[in-house]
Amino acid sequence: MKKIVINGGHPLKGEVTISGAKNSVVALIPATILADDIVTLDGVPDISDVASLIEIMTIMGAKIERKEDSLIIDPRGVKNMPMPFGKINSLRASYYFYGSLLGRYGQATVGLPGGCDLGPRPIDLHLKAFEAMGAAMTMDGSSMKLATDGKPLQGANIYMDTVSVGATINTILAAVKAEGRTVIENAAREPEIVDLALLLNKMGANVKGAGTETLTIVGVESLHGANHNVVQDRIEAGTFMIGAAMTGGDVLIEDAIWEHNRPLLSKMQEMGVTVTEEENGIRIQSDISKLRPVTVKTLPYPGFPTDMQAQFTALMAMAKGESTMIETVFENRFQHLEEMRRMGVHSDIMRDTARIVGGESFQGAEVMSTDLRASATLVLMGLVAEGETKVSKLSHLDRGYYQFHEKLVALGADVKRVEEEDDEN
Repeated sequence: MKKIVINGGHPLKGEVTISGAKNSVVALIPATILADDIVTLDGVPDISDVASLIEIMTIMGAKIERKEDSLIIDPRGVKNMPMPFGKINSLRASYYFYGSLLGRYGQATVGLPGGCDLGPRPIDLHLKAFEAMGAAMTMDGSSMKLATDGKPLQGANIYMDTVSVGATINTILAAVKAEGRTVIENAAREPEIVDLALLLNKMGANVKGAGTETLTIVGVESLHGANHNVVQDRIEAGTFMIGAAMTGGDVLIEDAIWEHNRPLLSKMQEMGVTVTEEENGIRIQSDISKLRPVTVKTLPYPGFPTDMQAQFTALMAMAKGESTMIETVFENRFQHLEEMRRMGVHSDIMRDTARIVGGESFQGAEVMSTDLRASATLVLMGLVAEGETKVSKLSHLDRGYYQFHEKLVALGADVKRVEEEDDEN
């Protein structure tokens, strides 16, 4: 079993380069299916979710070449075929093939998506949007089939009952080649949606309003190739910001985008962390003894991101006093706290609210990651724990962080990745 082994007590210091956004690239890759020529994506992280998407696309008939951090994608050979169930079931973002295949062929057969176990994440909003555009859904064994009975998708006015990143992205993908105009109200506003719109518009689409609550897409007949640089991963950037603050460090997050990280930076400043916007990035400095408890509530963007919730609870554990974390996006996202308790973190959970009593010392322990962001959180906890911490089940970490432990080592952490036999088996 692969594990990350951390010996705590080393403040993070230096500069770190952040990879392209995982939550963006998992939508950008399926979007290339809509193009009639080669699309090049630069800044693509070498993570397992990307590897799964490349494999799915290759099975479908695309030709994909990786050159360092670039993907050169030729989608012209993509066939309208049922998606490979195993790979589809391994990642949540596989549902973006619904929108891209509907947009290209007017039909799609895709296995139900997987990903981290964060509680129910229904796709009813996706289906509602597709139905409004003329596609009907039927179940075919373990797969879902969407089809328009040979008719082109039609533009429609679509109101999202709740703010949904996935449903907003899928609707955009289906709408860019639909006949007429599609309006999405109560749309998600994440930077990753803006990034998708930028790529699609470079390909010849007509998408307006990305980053606001109302999106307007006027369908076009065809999309051409393009070159696009993936936006920086604000969640990876935030994870290193938290690591610097927890360890009493001094780290420059190179080229970090203030606006994308504003909710996190605001709460860090409220806790007493020094945050400085510099010409080439954002610098994080902290004095652990001066950290103050806070209350945080996760919300859709531009609120505090649920993908930073776990990491921020680790920072809360460093502040003397009682902090409160309220999770409003996912039902099952406090699993990491049970593992953190093994290291001495005092917390209790009541429905959607976690109370963390911080300021105590922590002990290294054998812990297991429960999802993508929890895995990074446990590594961060190891940085401040006394003695040795071992984090297992790294398949979660590898889904979204590129060279995570190598970047920590470059900042002065005592971290290594090892292969060990599982003592319990």
